[in-house]
Amino acid sequence: MKLFDVYPINPINIVKGVGSLVYDDHGTEYLDLYGGHAVISIGHTNPHYVKRLEDQLHQIGFYSNSIEIPLQKQLAEKLGHVSGKEDYQLFLCNSGAEANENALKLASFYNGKKKVIAFSGSFHGRTSLAVAVTDNPKIVAPINETENVIFVPWRDEAALEKAFAENEISSVIIEGIQGVGGIQVAPESFLQKIRTLCDAHNAVFIADSVQCGYGRTGKFFSHDFAGINADIYTMAKGMGNGFPVAGIIISPKIQPAYGMLGTTFGGNHLACAAGLAVLEVIERDNLMQNAAEVGGYLITELKKLKPVKEVRGRGLMIGIELPGELAHVRKELLFKHHIFTGEAKPNVVRLLPALNLTKAHADRFLEIFSSILNTNKLFKAPLGVGGL
Repeated sequence: MKLFDVYPINPINIVKGVGSLVYDDHGTEYLDLYGGHAVISIGHTNPHYVKRLEDQLHQIGFYSNSIEIPLQKQLAEKLGHVSGKEDYQLFLCNSGAEANENALKLASFYNGKKKVIAFSGSFHGRTSLAVAVTDNPKIVAPINETENVIFVPWRDEAALEKAFAENEISSVIIEGIQGVGGIQVAPESFLQKIRTLCDAHNAVFIADSVQCGYGRTGKFFSHDFAGINADIYTMAKGMGNGFPVAGIIISPKIQPAYGMLGTTFGGNHLACAAGLAVLEVIERDNLMQNAAEVGGYLITELKKLKPVKEVRGRGLMIGIELPGELAHVRKELLFKHHIFTGEAKPNVVRLLPALNLTKAHADRFLEIFSSILNTNKLFKAPLGVGGL
């Protein structure tokens, strides 16, 4: 048997990680400014995280949600405290797509309506409902197609109002900062308009925080910059620092019922131990403040580089838009200078490092990145490499 070939693979075998550094099987050191799609939130092999998981594994790793799991209640309490959403309710699952799937389903249960507003440039996952509200027809199979999704242009308040006026809207789902869409920050006024319209029409505001949440922007949820509360927040990626953990937190106005939602693996003992470790480190080490400070420093310095067309983002969620003739830069960073970054089409370099990224590592990147831009020579990457 061979693997089902759906990923463009870079010919690099990472075998070890410490903090913001990773090492391949030849011992080569790489600076990780991507964290495997924003998953590594507190650094590779963080000692507190490793001990939390190891200690739990020696006790019990898994049992189903048919029994009491006190770690779930501990995670909910800690999450409420760190996020500031203490009156919300937590449902645990396994992935960002599953979180969004459950949020959309729960919204429809709540108000009995079907239509969902999503936005151009959005990415919400690859499962049935999640991919239906994702603006990428290439990954939507015929069975996923539905007439219940209305795509509205990004930032277009008039089109948003029109969609509400002409349809019975169940929910609006929006990333506070679009990741795959190119690090596009949702304007505060736009998020406030969504809140107002949802309130007026008994629709559910779903804040997709799978990539842009969990302290990455300097606030726990990037939507918090707008001074509003969503009805449901979806979370994954940085929630477990590499362990598959996801969840939704739900406004008290939405009441649960037995059988409404369910999961086999969600909220298992190991997942909760990982989730608690992440929140404990975020809180103990003031990582949201660090993300704001180091991210702000990076954004300020990157904006000084003249070849750069635009720098977007907040905290440690940064997009660097380059002109077409510099499309080779990301691959040069990886294969010549051993720095992992991400991309968004057509020419955006994405930075999504651990929230404890140091200023020294930020400077290491800035020095190399600026030297590449100043040289501005075409770099030929090894054949067959893919994207991140």
